Amino acid sequence: MRTFLLPLLIGITSVIYIFIIPADPLAFKIICKLIPMMLIILYVFRRLPVKPSAAHRLLVMGLFFCMMGDGLIAVSFVAGLGAFLIGHLFYLSSFLKAARASKRHLLAIVPIAIYAFVIGRQLIASLLTQGNDQLVLPVIFYMLAISLMALSAVLTGNFQAIAGSTLFIISDSILSWNMFVSAIPFSDPFIMNTYYAAQFLIAGSLSSLGSHAGHASAGLEA
Repeated sequence: MRTFLLPLLIGITSVIYIFIIPADPLAFKIICKLIPMMLIILYVFRRLPVKPSAAHRLLVMGLFFCMMGDGLIAVSFVAGLGAFLIGHLFYLSSFLKAARASKRHLLAIVPIAIYAFVIGRQLIASLLTQGNDQLVLPVIFYMLAISLMALSAVLTGNFQAIAGSTLFIISDSILSWNMFVSAIPFSDPFIMNTYYAAQFLIAGSLSSLGSHAGHASAGLEA
């Protein structure tokens, strides 16, 4: 398959799901939702080296659990959140394998922490107000995981990993704000466009992750 055909197919199936597939029947909608992720995983497998590194294998596992989250969240928010949480932990582990820590990279912890605090504080307040106390801890753990994942992506210095993790945070922020704080116009297209783009970019970062895996700096660079 020519190199551009699979990304094109990912884009087409994503657009079909976002703008054409109806909400019912639910089973058909879930299947259509999973197709772009299946193609993204196929895209990754076609780019894997003969001897994948630990970073490569962890990233593939992250994609797989996120795909599981896609299906589960349609029937159970907590189950879907759990699958995405595991997916982020795999991404985090993958990116840490390829991390090249520097003081400049570590500065990213400041905006990430501020953003997580501001969004998280409002989400938790809304959950408590609505009587969804049981979701507070899962949401806190999830926000911590995705924040650390984003920081680890920055530490790789890989543009696609950084852009993908940023879009993932944006997608999840729109989703959670729309669900628990206040309605956002056209939220579904915003959520899924940023989500599929995030996953494709994270998948695209694979080719350069292995070259730095296992060579994280022992100390901070200047």
